[in-house]
Amino acid sequence: MSSTVPIAGSNITAPTPQNTPLTHAPIAAGLSRPTVPDISEDKEEDNDDDDEDTNALHAQALAMVQGKLAGLIGRSSGYLESLPIEVKLSVEGLKGIQVKYQELQNQYKRECLELEKKYLALQKPLYERREAIINGSENPTPDEIAAGEKQSQKDDEDYTPLIKDNKVPSAIPEFWLTALRNHIGLADLITERDEGALKHLLDIRLSYLNENDKLSEGKPGFKITFVFSPNEFFENETLEKSYLYQDEVGYSGDFVYYKAIGTDIKWKEDKDLTKEYEIKKQRNKNTNRTRLVRKARPTESFFNFFAPPVPPSDEDLESGKYDEDELEEIEEKFQVDYQIGEDLKEKIIPKAIDYFTGKALEYEIMDDDEDDDFDDLDEDEDEDDGRFDDDSESEVELAPKRRGPPKGRGGAPANAGNVNPEECKQQ
Repeated sequence: MSSTVPIAGSNITAPTPQNTPLTHAPIAAGLSRPTVPDISEDKEEDNDDDDEDTNALHAQALAMVQGKLAGLIGRSSGYLESLPIEVKLSVEGLKGIQVKYQELQNQYKRECLELEKKYLALQKPLYERREAIINGSENPTPDEIAAGEKQSQKDDEDYTPLIKDNKVPSAIPEFWLTALRNHIGLADLITERDEGALKHLLDIRLSYLNENDKLSEGKPGFKITFVFSPNEFFENETLEKSYLYQDEVGYSGDFVYYKAIGTDIKWKEDKDLTKEYEIKKQRNKNTNRTRLVRKARPTESFFNFFAPPVPPSDEDLESGKYDEDELEEIEEKFQVDYQIGEDLKEKIIPKAIDYFTGKALEYEIMDDDEDDDFDDLDEDEDEDDGRFDDDSESEVELAPKRRGPPKGRGGAPANAGNVNPEECKQQ
């Protein structure tokens, strides 16, 4: 998992492509969760008051222990300070080696980024062909249909090949709306009002920023472009969202985000999907006459994606303008925004047909539910009861479980010196 990164202009931290939690509390950092042992009692009738008192006592004890653990973060144990000067010199030498490693890691990720650009150029004809078939300007060839049916039979042994009978392939209505709807994260952002506009979505395209462009500010990054047909909602033919990386990779050895830039949507009159309008009655204090006033207020919409969150300024942070809950809400918005961009780049654009058919959900749900398949065992339940034997020579072979690709962008593999371009692209 990638580390967090400070947002420019403030001390708030932005998430990495893996959507890493922004604060590392002692529990989240892997420390043992402090517990209070239960007090065994003779079996008696349940007493609600006693249970409430016990729960309150446990909560207070837990909070006290967590508070003490949090206070220990960042404190030195005194071990390093107690080392002889000769050992300290060696420690500093190791830090120097780590600096050189980090320089190589920066170079590695830069080269991986160039490989991604190279393979995106090779994939571009395939994306253009896909767009033509989706929108009906071209028909799939018999060979393309046969390859698709072969894959369908591989995925589902009960699949029945289609009866052609001189049928002519046609455009696929609402392709991108359906694909976006089948992404777990985006489904929560798309409202019923948004669907009317997203039905006009013709294509979603990926491109990489030129570091010489003014938009990129000299930083690496990528851009997601949404292409729309003429519609009754906005004037724009394309809506864009650009993500900029920081110049150097983060502590985990992966790129971390710097900021995002979105398109200013030119909404047609009364068609702004990011706002809701309400009619209010106002009374004049002097004449006592009333009038109706229409007021707009922000509302949830997928199109808020093109207006990325803005970090609070240093002045606002120092003045205490935002309380802790408000800062957490801002950080959560950054997490969601960057994760959507990464999922569009790494999942939805390259695997659009799998999201349209729902095949991609098999992988996402499997990844999300793997941890849910196991329950924590109490110590007494973990004892060997004879039902399971450790047998490294077992003749039973379990069928491998189909799994999806790794989430997000990983760091450099151990064999980074011998990198396969396709593997590097998946980093």
